[in-house]
Amino acid sequence: MINIAITGASGKMGKLIISKILTAEDARLSAAFDLVNIGMDAGEVSQLGTLDVPISDVNDMESVLASSKTDVLIDFTIAQATVVNAPRVASCGVSLVIGTTGLTAEQKALIEESILKNNVAGIISPNYSVGVNVFFKILKEAAKYLGDMDIEIIEAHHNQKKDAPSGTALRAADVISETLGGKDYVHGRQGLAPRGKEIGIHAVRGGDIVGDHTVLFAGDGERIEIKHQAHSRQSFASGAVKAAVWIANAKPGVYTMNDILGI
Repeated sequence: MINIAITGASGKMGKLIISKILTAEDARLSAAFDLVNIGMDAGEVSQLGTLDVPISDVNDMESVLASSKTDVLIDFTIAQATVVNAPRVASCGVSLVIGTTGLTAEQKALIEESILKNNVAGIISPNYSVGVNVFFKILKEAAKYLGDMDIEIIEAHHNQKKDAPSGTALRAADVISETLGGKDYVHGRQGLAPRGKEIGIHAVRGGDIVGDHTVLFAGDGERIEIKHQAHSRQSFASGAVKAAVWIANAKPGVYTMNDILGI
């Protein structure tokens, strides 16, 4: 049985991930962390019934991880918290599944360094949906044949999302750019803005949109649109738990969702 802990246990994603852990055959919730609801049962906060797993203060992370014999911690919080907590988790010999978006290149490098330094396994992914990672694979193949076309990425999320553009949109841009040998990015356009060979990235925020990503390849007389739409957060939570189970049995190192899904 794999012991999985969760940070941000009181949040929307935290509650959903807990529910997915409970339905996994080979995993159990070992610990839960947050800044609120300290001492309350994580299951009751998630309206899943009593689990006898209290929500612990993040300041007690090291001792709780040790006493609960946690194997993997899943972190879907905010960049400022993740960059502090992830190295602490790795130093405890606990592997990591990080779904936090908005990490800078420096923050991501620091987390990856802590994973390697402490000889644990870890993954940092902007999106744990199986469909989105197949979407990335399709984009890579499409870019090989459509690289001469104008490329635009349009993403839409709910009005509470803090970072823009989304990590998924940026990853889509990176996949295409890497395939084509390097492209500049332009985030939105205003005023006099003649188009060059860049990849345009545009963010929409409104309502309760879970997550839509469209990549437009536009040429003379034709265009191709490749789209992924998330109907709920279920796919993100399921993928994160799948990743945690996989990482728990992996050799030390930094992995991608491609490794986990065999893409």
